[in-house]
Amino acid sequence: MTQQKNNHIQADNCLAPRILVVTAVDAERDAVLRGLDENTSFTVIAGGVGPAAAAVSTALELAASPSYELVISAGIGGGFSGAAELGTLVLADVVIAADLGAETAERFIPLDELGFGSASLPVSEAWRERLQGVIRQSGLPLHVGPVLTVSTATGTAETAGLRASLVPGAAAEAMEGYGVAQAAAKLEVPFLELRSISNAVGPRDRAAWRIGEAMQVLSEAFSAIRFIAKEMHQ
Repeated sequence: MTQQKNNHIQADNCLAPRILVVTAVDAERDAVLRGLDENTSFTVIAGGVGPAAAAVSTALELAASPSYELVISAGIGGGFSGAAELGTLVLADVVIAADLGAETAERFIPLDELGFGSASLPVSEAWRERLQGVIRQSGLPLHVGPVLTVSTATGTAETAGLRASLVPGAAAEAMEGYGVAQAAAKLEVPFLELRSISNAVGPRDRAAWRIGEAMQVLSEAFSAIRFIAKEMHQ
């Protein structure tokens, strides 16, 4: 059985949870849970939309349960043409706050150039390789590359082109990864981001979105990785 309190779902088990999965909304959380099939090594929360809400929710959960060994930002997202098509998965090799910086008349200046920190945060390479292996072994289509975090989803070809030029090889866009990564870094917990592609990054065309299919692929991805936590106890 499962227990639900507010936006928090955790498998009922005497063992402390080892992997935290943070989605934005309930529908994504439910898709992850369907794939996990009540695996007791995971806790799944819907942390809210955007990097600020995601960071706060993640930090509160990690601080309350210091036994976590990994946190995953997961959900659906947009894919950059030529890198990640609809119905595929993207596993981040770096997360980048693509709109964190300053605008001038000539160009956008990333946070790194301003000298106020970094807009890029790394993922755990060891965990990335582990998840990459099990997902590919399952036969699900997977691309590994940069995932952008934005506060305003891209809605024009011009913005899509700008963001792709700022981050060569950009694979996907979502709204929470950088916030989750910041919280994980502050509390010294390894971090990953996994996105199922529901739409193309560019002009906003809801008729072309494939949210249902993306949710199904998200479930299948977590079905593939649901037993990975057992490796930590062997």
